[in-house]
Amino acid sequence: MTAQLLVFYLLAGLTVGSASLVVTRRNPVHSALFLVLAFMGVAGVYVILGAEFLAAVQVLVYAGGIMVLFLFVIMLVDLEERGRPAGAKVPRFRAKAFGASLLLCGLLVTLLLAAFLTTPYPASSGNGEALRSSGGNLESIAIGMYQHYVLPFELASVLLLVAMIGAVVLAKSRL
Repeated sequence: MTAQLLVFYLLAGLTVGSASLVVTRRNPVHSALFLVLAFMGVAGVYVILGAEFLAAVQVLVYAGGIMVLFLFVIMLVDLEERGRPAGAKVPRFRAKAFGASLLLCGLLVTLLLAAFLTTPYPASSGNGEALRSSGGNLESIAIGMYQHYVLPFELASVLLLVAMIGAVVLAKSRL
């Protein structure tokens, strides 16, 4: 086993472990911090794959900007739920939620296996030199983003803008 593969498995384990801690922690601030750790693990995987630009964007945009927005919303939301009556109980749907999550995981595994078994993995061919001679991974990312995926890129931009405006409106109404 090569060192690169070992580092990949360590980063993948860190990412999956911290992502599972995101959804199991009761304190939302702790969940947000574990989400930062998961983002950093994904950035490390990008570095191993030779996509340094994506790793930098992952750290700057997600671990930086998006997490500031998450923490801003966490601090603004009333976590004590003062509007709820004193004797009201929250219904527990753990068995249904667990079954739905198992079904979703099964569907995801099936789709991933179907996708990876029918198409060859492009990074496995070892064409790093061909990628560098054609302009590098930054140029190939830019071509893919602005030629093939313009609509999803713009929709994500509008979604982030709406989220930011919503956070500002929430903050302004609190003052």
